[in-house]
Amino acid sequence: MLNVVDTATLNEQFENATPEIILEWAAQHFPGRVVVSSSFQTQSVPLLHLISQVCPSVPVVFVDTGYHFPETLQYRDQLAEMFNIKVITVSADQDKRQDFDSEGTPLHRVNPDLCCALHKTAAIAKSLVDCDAWMSGILRDQTATRRQASPIEVQADGLYKINPLLNWTSRDLWTYINKFKLPAHPLFSQGYLSIGCAPCTRPVQDGEDERSGRWAGQRKVECGLHTTGFVRA
Repeated sequence: MLNVVDTATLNEQFENATPEIILEWAAQHFPGRVVVSSSFQTQSVPLLHLISQVCPSVPVVFVDTGYHFPETLQYRDQLAEMFNIKVITVSADQDKRQDFDSEGTPLHRVNPDLCCALHKTAAIAKSLVDCDAWMSGILRDQTATRRQASPIEVQADGLYKINPLLNWTSRDLWTYINKFKLPAHPLFSQGYLSIGCAPCTRPVQDGEDERSGRWAGQRKVECGLHTTGFVRA
């Protein structure tokens, strides 16, 4: 395992490193103890393709909240077959789900943070119990919160979080997608530029940034996976 000094040194080394270098390091440093999380939307494709090329033995974890568009599940299966990657689908324990509040209102409407915590964060925390590290495809230019991220981070429970694409931009993603002719999410052409759960996602309007369709009309901008510092179940 790394110590704080090693992490700081590696962050300095990885600040301008290619995703391939970071992915190869992660796979070698945490053999059999690292996974990558993916929401299987268009922005996810470059990292999934890179995984298939650099470290295909690393499993890909997908959280099925029970609220996804059917097209997202189809896209997940399409990419898994196309890239020949191992996808592990996880969900919240049935007895810990809460779809409505005490008055019968859908939980995502009255408390979206709790909804995400119960159906997404808790599920991935459970899947990481036997891991030492997990990787994500976040970019610094996606949100204000993500601008503060580092290539390698350490959670409160000692789990390492690795962000191989952190310094890529949206343009970098599309350059990669076009170079390898990778498929977009089926709903992308309908204006769904960033896709999460169906009840909390709408098409992006002209002039809006690509994440404006997520939790529209609310102050929420993150599901919690990259902000809460969750502890493994």
